[in-house]
Amino acid sequence: MDQIKRFDMDEKPKKEKFFLTPLAYLLSFPDVWKRKLKITKTGMKGLKPPYILLCTHHAFIDFKVTTAAIFPHRANYIVAIDGFIGSEWLLRNAGGICKRKFTNDTKLFKQIKYSLEKLQYIVAIYPEARYSLCGTNAILPDSLGKMIKVLKHPVVMLNMHGNYLSQPVWNLKERKVNLAADMTQIITKEELETMPVDEINEKINQAFIYDEYKWQKDHQIKIDFVDRAKNLHKVLYQCPSCLKENEMDSDKDQIWCKSCGKSYTMDVYGELHANQGVTEFSHIPDWYEFERANVRKEIETGNYHFEDEVKIESLPNAKGYIPLGDGKLKHTTQGFVLEGDELGKPLHLVKEPLSLYSLHIEYDYFKKGDCIDLSTLNDTYYIYPKNRQNVVTKLHFAVEEIYKIEKLKLKASHSTTT
Repeated sequence: MDQIKRFDMDEKPKKEKFFLTPLAYLLSFPDVWKRKLKITKTGMKGLKPPYILLCTHHAFIDFKVTTAAIFPHRANYIVAIDGFIGSEWLLRNAGGICKRKFTNDTKLFKQIKYSLEKLQYIVAIYPEARYSLCGTNAILPDSLGKMIKVLKHPVVMLNMHGNYLSQPVWNLKERKVNLAADMTQIITKEELETMPVDEINEKINQAFIYDEYKWQKDHQIKIDFVDRAKNLHKVLYQCPSCLKENEMDSDKDQIWCKSCGKSYTMDVYGELHANQGVTEFSHIPDWYEFERANVRKEIETGNYHFEDEVKIESLPNAKGYIPLGDGKLKHTTQGFVLEGDELGKPLHLVKEPLSLYSLHIEYDYFKKGDCIDLSTLNDTYYIYPKNRQNVVTKLHFAVEEIYKIEKLKLKASHSTTT
């Protein structure tokens, strides 16, 4: 592994090559026209690049919506390293900037600064760092406000609607859904001069709030796709009736518990209805947050523990995944410990709680199974549990809740010492 060339994170961002711009438009506009994309712009009059564009993240079509929203301008896009696989030259020359997810990467800051100041470009950032799991906004890093304060450029928010509903991450078959987006300048360059970092973060977090299922219901968007609930159990893994975990299953418009037998129908407007008895949660995000609260209780009572044998793959560069065989993964309130063999060299990776504010997960990734990934600055490890089924959603909850708890402890200790 020491001899394998790593992805070059120091190479400067590029402006999109002139001959790639027509291709970008050809790949984007027909799809967004077909879905009748409506963009509502607020506070954008007279604003020209460079500026920071913060985008919600729902599905692959996000990039096409962004292309339409910033037309006729182009941007540098922050893209995860797995997006560069087999197409590094293309993505670099289309303006892509590589990032390993959930790492404290000072090089990325320099790349963004270069793009804004030297290239005079828009920089499009998807700070949720993964597709929305249940159509609601994800946790954002506190470092976002600090970075924006230092960069001193206007901040624009692109809050997209319908993207998740058209292709939820737990079932990637496309549904016919019209799209909309709100493009708003939320912080001007002048406001940044006096605005404290906490206020910047608060403004960004408020702008990021969305609920795709509420949006569907409010706009009476009918999705009669036959498999609309298939794989929903990947996200809703705990039965709200008997409280058993990992006993949920789903198909067509049904989700049910294999332990107690309770079942629910997902209607054409995205709401759930118990087929018998009480409907604990008709709104899918409420069920999702119920699971989060239960994970939080496990952590607070000292009962949280995850351990399993895993299959490990490495992604050191854009050439593709390198199988590393089997290993062991452990997650507790002390963080992650990953052990394995790295082509003849022992692999021992520790990720402490405060080093991860969230976790990137994938469902049935390339048909290889559910996985999580853990990154260093030089490598990304894709980790597939071998025995424990449908556990990655709970792992992501646990990472976020442990981080929140440890952050509060750190804040309390700082206040007592000062």
